[in-house]
Amino acid sequence: MTYRAPVSDIAFTLTRLAGFDRLVGQGGFPDLDEETMQAVLEAAAQLSQEVLAPLNPVGDREGARLVDGRVVVPEGFKAALQAYGEGGWHGLSADPAYGGQGLPHALHLAVFEMWHAANMSLAIGPTLVPAALEALSVHGSDAQKARVAPRLISGEWAATMNLTEPHAGSDVGLLRTRAEPDGKGGFRIHGEKIFITWGDHDCARNIAHLVLARLPDAPAGVKGISLFLVMRDLVDAEGRTLGPNAVRVGGLEHKLGLHGSPTCVMLYEGAEGELIGGPGEGLANMFTMMNEARLNVGIQGVGIAHRAWQAALAYAQERRQGRSPWSSDAPTPIWNHPDIRRRLALTKARIDAARAICLSAAAAGDLARVSGDAAARRREDLLTPVAKAWSTDLGVEAASEAVQVHGGMGYIEETGVAQLYRDARIAPIYEGTNAIQANDLAGRKLVGDEGEAMRELVADIRSDISSFSGGLEGVGRRLSAGAEALETAAAWMLEHGGSTDALAGATPFLKLCGDVTGGWMLARAAKADPGRAGLARLYAAHVLSGAPGLAEAIRSGAEDLSALTPEGLAN
Repeated sequence: MTYRAPVSDIAFTLTRLAGFDRLVGQGGFPDLDEETMQAVLEAAAQLSQEVLAPLNPVGDREGARLVDGRVVVPEGFKAALQAYGEGGWHGLSADPAYGGQGLPHALHLAVFEMWHAANMSLAIGPTLVPAALEALSVHGSDAQKARVAPRLISGEWAATMNLTEPHAGSDVGLLRTRAEPDGKGGFRIHGEKIFITWGDHDCARNIAHLVLARLPDAPAGVKGISLFLVMRDLVDAEGRTLGPNAVRVGGLEHKLGLHGSPTCVMLYEGAEGELIGGPGEGLANMFTMMNEARLNVGIQGVGIAHRAWQAALAYAQERRQGRSPWSSDAPTPIWNHPDIRRRLALTKARIDAARAICLSAAAAGDLARVSGDAAARRREDLLTPVAKAWSTDLGVEAASEAVQVHGGMGYIEETGVAQLYRDARIAPIYEGTNAIQANDLAGRKLVGDEGEAMRELVADIRSDISSFSGGLEGVGRRLSAGAEALETAAAWMLEHGGSTDALAGATPFLKLCGDVTGGWMLARAAKADPGRAGLARLYAAHVLSGAPGLAEAIRSGAEDLSALTPEGLAN
């Protein structure tokens, strides 16, 4: 199963939908122009197609292994990551003061789509590096940044994020890992972390673990958590290796998918660490890394969805079966069956919408960082949980559709789409489950600014509706109804903020926000390129038409749910 990177679609989304043009000429990006963007995308496409994609089935077949206490990755992964580092990809959006290229995060996110589509198991490791760099850049000391950042950017060192513990799951406030002062200005870290992506491997000289732990006098709950930097191997002030630290791999998880990605149990047995930021600021500091990671996971959903769609489209043109009113051939390519064509076209429309949501969130964040634009910051904050959840749900659904289009052959491993389905399933779970994203949208993001960011989004949608003409009038009407549904639902969620009723409606509220925002993006795409109008109309008919019903479901509250019991459901 080959992969062709959608360079033209990504470039179109960046320049015509995501607001990339607002970044050109900004003081923070002096070397940015469309020619540079195009060159970066084409180089990333070459890497994804020629280096990463051929290793995807290898990683699935071989898996990561634990040998003598150290993780060994599948054949070819180490050389691929060396090529990745030598190409400067770790530092694409990193600070030039430490060896980065200083390009927008939106561009970095765009190339991540191609890498995740090509080989999600391999690509997920490098995506942790820009997230760690962001946390260090905002919260780290000058000494930490000078020692760690250049080595992460070069690929000499790798990075991880250590939150989850066996008893706590997503409830970070329950974590027990402790950090004891060592009397020399540092700390000794004791505890167990699970589900640590690329927690150990043989592809980097050292690994910088960002670990949440509690100081001895810390209060219970999330306010008692601090963030620590723990190196796999101890280093001196200049970064020279001194010897092993007291951290080791306790085991590798055996997973449904992502077999090539080592998911580790990490044991901290008095490991030397240093505080990042202030005591008790750990969760807030880690969220700097987490928010970056959530957008990265959102684009994973887009990438895996596009890879699966691409495979299904190719198969639909090759596989012949039955008759069709659209073809005189018998048997005819299954592309000519209306239901198959509907599945493929609607999936493509949703992929285009998800890509636009993800890249718009990233570009808004870039604009906020270089210009201080408060509205852009609000847009990034609002769209981040939508980008993560809506796009990763799509990844699973698109992979499932690809299996369906392949029929029985989709259930057979040799076609490759079964692997995509297995790999895609983790994305709605990690970096905060999609239910957590929905609660974040309905709680912190909506209630936190009293609905201002949502009102700005709805106003932007409405300001464009009258311009959708020339065959897009029907899209405009359904988008108008969608904007009305979103506004009504948001007002209801604000009125019931924090209540059980609001929590019961959080997931459909996020879906509604994604559906309507995605429809807006597709309408704008069709206006810019009339060749995309058919997809916008299809999406409006099949997705936007459901917006009023979603708004009604959101406002139904939790009364019926509260009356249910396990025994009642069982009967």
